[in-house]
Amino acid sequence: MSRAREFVVVANRLPVDRVVGADGSPSWRRSPGGLVSAIAPLMRRRHGTWIGWSGAPDERLEPFREDGMSLVPVHQSSEDVELYYEGFSNATLWPLYHDVVAPPVYDRAMWDAYVRVNERFAEVTAEVAGKGAMVWIQDYQLQLVPALLRNLRPDLRIGFFLHIPFPPLELFWQLPWRRQILEGLLGADLVGFQLPGAAQNFVRLCRRLLDTRTAKQDVFWDGRTVRARAFPISVDAGELGRLIHEPSVRRRAAEIREDLRDARVLLGVDRLDYTKGITQRLEAFGELFRDGELRPGEATFIQIATPSRERVEQYQLLRDQIEQQVGHINGEHGELGTPVIHYLHSSFDRAELAALYLAADVMVVTPLRDGMNLVAKEYVACREDLRGALVLSEFAGAAAELKRAYQVNPYDIDGLKKSLLDALRDHPAEQGRRMRAMRRRVLEHDVDRWAHDFIAALEEPTPPTAIAREAV
Repeated sequence: MSRAREFVVVANRLPVDRVVGADGSPSWRRSPGGLVSAIAPLMRRRHGTWIGWSGAPDERLEPFREDGMSLVPVHQSSEDVELYYEGFSNATLWPLYHDVVAPPVYDRAMWDAYVRVNERFAEVTAEVAGKGAMVWIQDYQLQLVPALLRNLRPDLRIGFFLHIPFPPLELFWQLPWRRQILEGLLGADLVGFQLPGAAQNFVRLCRRLLDTRTAKQDVFWDGRTVRARAFPISVDAGELGRLIHEPSVRRRAAEIREDLRDARVLLGVDRLDYTKGITQRLEAFGELFRDGELRPGEATFIQIATPSRERVEQYQLLRDQIEQQVGHINGEHGELGTPVIHYLHSSFDRAELAALYLAADVMVVTPLRDGMNLVAKEYVACREDLRGALVLSEFAGAAAELKRAYQVNPYDIDGLKKSLLDALRDHPAEQGRRMRAMRRRVLEHDVDRWAHDFIAALEEPTPPTAIAREAV
């Protein structure tokens, strides 16, 4: 394959995790998750290269190959991790882009670290990419890389995809470095978002803040046309379909039901994060017992909260809050040997999650704000029996596609209680109709289609006549 057809993915993390074998020897294995599942086949077909951090501070590694992919590590110091990743990325951008659910931190040292690390990623990419290569940059940690890279390598075709929401003008305006972020993104030829509304927010901000010309979803900047488009990410439905047919997964699902004495099972699977609405859903579930709508042993809630950013104080406080809340609800409404909530602060492999999806009567996905939320789509992909129900926040990106879910405002505790009861008590035929419609959407628009659609759009040239004709 010619160098002009090279394909480079740039992300904060490499697509592999380090594991230690029984004999103590280290090795690598492919990371779980939709992004890696979607892009790894493309990488292999296009002989691509993935640039990212190994996950270990202060570690310097040479490029290596794993799982058929060429991997180029980018060094990050302990200070980089603290200021760039835990700091500006997750204490500033994350809350700002999630409707300021928590107050963003605006700190100049964090911003300086963000610039420094983005410059490092751009420099490594400029060295690695072949002439005319296609470069796909991922997510909010690297929003300056497109422009930095274009300055170094104007020959490249550059795409960027934001996996989290993009805020409206009124919120983004708070950011002291708002102009630099927009100009960074405008280094790309194609800027992808989860939803059309996010793309519209971006174009509107470019017009207002940068006083640049726009037409529909195109921004005319520095003599180029930058396209803003929506590409809703999805799940590997085929892989999940194979997983739920494994006998071990089926047995494990039956064991879960038996261990819970055939109570109706509600399930939440989230990263431990204040945007996920965990405390609100547990409050609503607890009140159903207080109100007499549910009895101990009739229904139980399994809440999995995967550890996340445990060095950040806000996340430590959230963990304490949830554990206290679970203890209070179980103490007030549980019976000996029959807690109403099973809370698990740990990570689970794909097979265990698939078994939980099969065991759950109701999947509860109620984030206060979410770019997409793939757990909702994973649950639907696993329910080929057309049983089960999905309670879904209106503020999850997935709500735009999964319209037959029991949609709810997670801030409305009474509305959330009603949705939980409806999902538990609706006739199986009604639940089947809802699930069939949602499965059709997920199976037709899977993660392979997401990746294919983005790459096809990135490869598509922009007609030069469109710039003069459509600009306003």
